[in-house]
Amino acid sequence: MATAAVKLKILPESPDTDLEEIKKHGKTKIESHKGVLSSYIEEPIAFGLKALIAVIAWPEEKDTELIEQCFLGIPGVSSVDIIDYRRALG
Repeated sequence: MATAAVKLKILPESPDTDLEEIKKHGKTKIESHKGVLSSYIEEPIAFGLKALIAVIAWPEEKDTELIEQCFLGIPGVSSVDIIDYRRALG
């Protein structure tokens, strides 16, 4: 069973969205699917809006759409895009 390293770009709905809540809920949801959320990076976009870049260790046999759905179900999240996917172990 191989593990993939997945990097996501998560955009909040507005600059006022609580990024800490998104981080907390995202970690819980990813771990419930046997993934490991290793880090978040806040990336400035424009006009006070910040994107979250999440780095996740994900079981390769699981569909990546499940990762996106984990974050899209969080209030305040506008969009989620996979920006990098590569085999990490296995």
